[in-house]
Amino acid sequence: MIFLSASIPDCERDPKYYDTADIISIRDAVRALATLIIPNSTLVWGGHPAITPLIRNVMTLMNSRTQDHIILYQSEFFADRYPMDNEFFKQVVFTKKNDNLELSLEEMRMRMISENQFKACVLIGGMEGVEIEYEMFIRYHPNARVFPIASTGAAAKTIYNRTKNDDSRLLKDYAYLSLFRSLFQNLLELD
Repeated sequence: MIFLSASIPDCERDPKYYDTADIISIRDAVRALATLIIPNSTLVWGGHPAITPLIRNVMTLMNSRTQDHIILYQSEFFADRYPMDNEFFKQVVFTKKNDNLELSLEEMRMRMISENQFKACVLIGGMEGVEIEYEMFIRYHPNARVFPIASTGAAAKTIYNRTKNDDSRLLKDYAYLSLFRSLFQNLLELD
């Protein structure tokens, strides 16, 4: 299983993420990751209104058997505004709604990260949620690989810089499909 933590920063919520975000790169990286991982492993992510449609788009181009290779987590906190894209996926795990947004997201993240055995985590773009999920992920999966795709900017770049990652491909390589093939060649049996 591969864990994806990604989002497109909102300029009104936190300029520090938005100012470094490369929105086209975020889109391209998510699409490339889904294209590579879904036929070869299982992709797990938390529902996000900008990311889930991108993955659905990739899925519509693939054989329907690939539905078994995705798991979407979604908090019931958002039940009144689930994107229609959620209905496309067969494996959606709904986590309980708590008293507020933060507790509901914490519940979803905890279940999503602790209930699964991951080989790797890919961080793309994002804001504080990506940073929170990164910290949780390394706590639960200390031996898994983590790939902050710094070329997408935002939280992924912050994590790349903070962890003093020395793989410059994560910062400079925009050919995402070939980058992911290279990163995952020893982790997965790729088609």
